[in-house]
Amino acid sequence: MQKQADKQNDPASSVISKSPAFLTVFPSIMLPMFLAVVDQTIVATALPAIAAATGEVERASWIVVAYLIAATIAAPIYGRLGDAFGRRRLMFVALGVFIAASVLCAASPTIELLTLARILQGLGGGGLMTLSQALVGEAIPPRERARYQGYLAAVAVCANSFGPVAGGYLTEHFGWQSIFLINVPIGLGAVALTVRLPNPAVEREQWRADPGGLILFTTFVATTLLALEQVQHADMAALPLGGALLLAGVIAALWLIHHENRAPSPLIPLKLLRQSEIWHSDALAACHGAALVSLITFMPIYLEVVRGMSPSDTGLLLVPLTIGIGAGSLVTGRLVSVTGHTTIFPIGGLVLATAVFAILALWAPALGAKQIAGLLLLSGLFMGTVMGVVQVMVQSAAGRTRLGEAAASVQFSRSIGAAFGTALVATILFAVLTVRNPEAARAFAAMIQTRHVTPGLPQVEQIAIQADIREAFRAAFFAMAAFTTGGFFLALTNPLRRI
Repeated sequence: MQKQADKQNDPASSVISKSPAFLTVFPSIMLPMFLAVVDQTIVATALPAIAAATGEVERASWIVVAYLIAATIAAPIYGRLGDAFGRRRLMFVALGVFIAASVLCAASPTIELLTLARILQGLGGGGLMTLSQALVGEAIPPRERARYQGYLAAVAVCANSFGPVAGGYLTEHFGWQSIFLINVPIGLGAVALTVRLPNPAVEREQWRADPGGLILFTTFVATTLLALEQVQHADMAALPLGGALLLAGVIAALWLIHHENRAPSPLIPLKLLRQSEIWHSDALAACHGAALVSLITFMPIYLEVVRGMSPSDTGLLLVPLTIGIGAGSLVTGRLVSVTGHTTIFPIGGLVLATAVFAILALWAPALGAKQIAGLLLLSGLFMGTVMGVVQVMVQSAAGRTRLGEAAASVQFSRSIGAAFGTALVATILFAVLTVRNPEAARAFAAMIQTRHVTPGLPQVEQIAIQADIREAFRAAFFAMAAFTTGGFFLALTNPLRRI
């Protein structure tokens, strides 16, 4: 009944039906989404140049972690504010923050100031991602949302692939500052396109500040992500600090739940998250993020260290994965729009994705480069059946007045799932190596950063380390299969079957 009412009473429906929806809506939400996603990856290839310019090699990771923490914190804040004051209006705010922060990043002379500017940039970028997703729900009728979510997923994949390439080119030819300054003209273009978005008059959620919830949520996100970043170093010396940070995050999370249950206008919508359709979908997004980001993170290490491929060959071999994700998202979005079915697509896709991970775990050493590329293409196609469907299900269950909170919950779940997933896979790899060969574990800790076997080791030792890492990756691929298996059961038990 709620879905039918949404469709019948949707003020945007008449607007969309009388205008070319794709040209009116999609460019206006595509460019902000592209900006937010590309800024997560464009910095990667510029990190060595930034570290050399600032003389702070050991603190270079702060630039990446700061943006991730800030963007994760910003997601529910923009979701809540968008529901209260209008998502189109908040998009202008997020774009303004992002553009101003980009200029500050380029002007930062030290790693500390650059980190602060990246925090501000993340506060804008997190809003761009959440608001882009929610604006689809506000401007597009319910059945058509899946198609547009598929388009956005394809944009995100392209941005992830484009970022490192663009970052390397700009850094080499124009200096590392150019990777931030390029955001200014693109951001101004996004502002101009946002003006074209429809601004329907709908009932808004009442806004009341929740400073206690914000402080506790910030503490939870910051300590948890910093703890997982420590674990990903695969270094025993980092475990005590990582464990202490993780404990602080757990305490903050429990206190946050207690506080939000009593708050009159909570930052984290626990009542919304208790709906079976929504918590199933958010947990599915977390499992999907864990599997996909783990694969993207550790497959290059496997290919370069175990298979001996060059970085350029590795990059080419990962292209089928990104193509598959984009194609899978587009096809799934169109199928959902035509049929109205939802969970059937991730159910089937995750079964097949699990099979691909099992094949990699059991027979990867025997597969040629073309066979691995084919498996990565299939994995991308099958994993592409998830994210667009998850967004549509959550938005449909939440209703029009809470689209921002719904979109933010998916974004937050996926980010936390990706962080936990990559940390868990790194821990499994390190644990297996420690049991088999402590020397291989120490070499692997260095390779997490360099993605190459430690130079200077005798050839025999390098071969032995590669063999041990090959065996450890069996456990890693099985862990990724466990993530997709968990996602399968969450999709199977989700009560929202059609929209």
